[in-house]
Amino acid sequence: MSGGLLGLLDGCPLPRAELDRRLAALREGPRASALPAPGSAEDRQLTRWVAQVLLTEELCRAEAAARGLDCAAAPPVRLDQRAAVELGSIAAAAYEGSAAVRAVFAAVTAEVAAPPAELAAYRAATSSGERAPTRWRIRTPDGDFDADPATLPTDLAAALRAAPPGEPVTVGSWTAVVLEPPAEQSPAPDPAEQLRACAQRIAFVRWLDRTRAERLTLVEGLEHPGDPFQPDNHHRH
Repeated sequence: MSGGLLGLLDGCPLPRAELDRRLAALREGPRASALPAPGSAEDRQLTRWVAQVLLTEELCRAEAAARGLDCAAAPPVRLDQRAAVELGSIAAAAYEGSAAVRAVFAAVTAEVAAPPAELAAYRAATSSGERAPTRWRIRTPDGDFDADPATLPTDLAAALRAAPPGEPVTVGSWTAVVLEPPAEQSPAPDPAEQLRACAQRIAFVRWLDRTRAERLTLVEGLEHPGDPFQPDNHHRH
């Protein structure tokens, strides 16, 4: 079927050749033994998944060209697990593999910000009003350990705090030395950027779903792997 179609973009046919090339590369790659048996339902689902990644890339390539985006300004990235889950496996694979997808993502989500109410709720839920305790690395004749100064005998903690780092002190029966200077507790990072990144991914997925529906026409056998109407979808409730 190498002469067949991958799908239609804005009514124009997209050749299947690149899909066949990528599938062949997977079959010849280092993880070939983990792939489903050729001709099986799982193999057809893999083909659908790769096809959807390709269609996403082609759609964003056309969108980037229409917007005059500089794809060279979208360097390679590796998504963390949270970002990949929020984008979904198909969009995440396309995002990592295509500069055009990353460029369109940046353009589509440029004005997206974390909702103020969500940001305020997050800060209220995660702020305890207290600083996390400072930990000291302490050496004694019995060995090394980490301790919060507040848990040490008051006189010993005061002497350690006054002594230069690395200088042993003796208070009563205690002899100890702080191996590292007491670290100042860093303030908790502002969640605004993290929540903005999440909001951007949600906005991009919504844009992508809408734009796919408007501009892409799928062909039989290359439907979305999660489409409940295609025969190899085994996800049942």
